[in-house]
Amino acid sequence: MRRRLVRELKAKGISDERVLKAIGAIPRHFFMDKAFEEKAYEDKAFPIGYKQTISQPYTVAYMTQLLEVKKRQKVMEIGTGSGYQAIVLALLGARVFTIERQKGLFDATNQLIDRFDVGNIRTYFRDGYQGLAEFAPFERIIVTAGAPKIPDRLKEQLAIGGFMIIPVGERGAQIMTKVTRLSEDEWMVSEYDNFRFVPFLKGTVGNSL
Repeated sequence: MRRRLVRELKAKGISDERVLKAIGAIPRHFFMDKAFEEKAYEDKAFPIGYKQTISQPYTVAYMTQLLEVKKRQKVMEIGTGSGYQAIVLALLGARVFTIERQKGLFDATNQLIDRFDVGNIRTYFRDGYQGLAEFAPFERIIVTAGAPKIPDRLKEQLAIGGFMIIPVGERGAQIMTKVTRLSEDEWMVSEYDNFRFVPFLKGTVGNSL
């Protein structure tokens, strides 16, 4: 089923073999409710509770391909969610710093990430809009929720020459956007395809569903 999913992603235009290999190596059904296990390798998003979803594999592959991760790079992920994207990045050799705002989801996903024993993922229960200034700069930042605009605080945590992949737009649809830091006070913005994401929200939320 994983091989079939990889073939499907290739047919949709994903060409980075490292990304395809990582997705082909991960048991996606581990990240999903048992009610959806039989559909785990379909190219679809599914609910994971807390009003969140595990992204469509094509979306994960698309964003990861745009991110152009190199081994040992510091990557900040905003929106840990199920943990699937963080594992993909870790298998590519990134040092992953990932933030989740939902405490219940954060706790559950931590246990799941520990099962993979990849060793290069650090998780934080934080407000994603604040980032992780104490660990900046990051060579890459990936935001897995739709933001109404590009957050300045995250732009400032990019290393010079580094870039962020973030879906930008109001509820309903977002444009996948790449923000490259050119200098201390200069950034370049590039736009790609349209996607749909859960909204990028401020603050943190406790244990209630």
